[in-house]
Amino acid sequence: MASADPNPVVLVIMGVSGSGKSTIASLLSDRLGWPFEEGDSLHPEANVEKMAAGHPLTDEDRWPWLEKVGDWIHERLDAGGNGIITCSALKRVYRDRLTRGRSGIVFVYLAGDNPTIARRLAARHGHFMPPTLLDSQFADLEEPAEDETYISVDVRGTPDQIAEEVIRELHLTSKGRTT
Repeated sequence: MASADPNPVVLVIMGVSGSGKSTIASLLSDRLGWPFEEGDSLHPEANVEKMAAGHPLTDEDRWPWLEKVGDWIHERLDAGGNGIITCSALKRVYRDRLTRGRSGIVFVYLAGDNPTIARRLAARHGHFMPPTLLDSQFADLEEPAEDETYISVDVRGTPDQIAEEVIRELHLTSKGRTT
């Protein structure tokens, strides 16, 4: 069993639907050797059905999901383990709910404009989130503020380029955090 990291970090890969959260999180998990949780898998079935039917989620729909995402984050940190989780984390209040005032959480904001993301969504098949909800995601998006712990990465690069930029900006190595 691996020893606990004295300064564990959980990366929350955030952005609108279609920004590449799952792809980038998976690449980072492979390169860093950190556990990865697909935040969408924590949605209650009612949320998935609502989005699949083309209806945007409300804050009330999101609270139970955000609680589960936050629980995963804090379980990793409490155990002294690093981790990576995807979560749209569109609003500041959502990010605050995830951090619970705690350090060790870094938001990796996958930033892209509506036309770029719309092209990606149009090419994606088999996901419950229809492209018609993209405008509602951008309407809800509050980009991270200077007082939040985050980095912003442009999504126009290749997935490999984006993952490498995250690793470089956060001073990580393929074996985890550097000191």
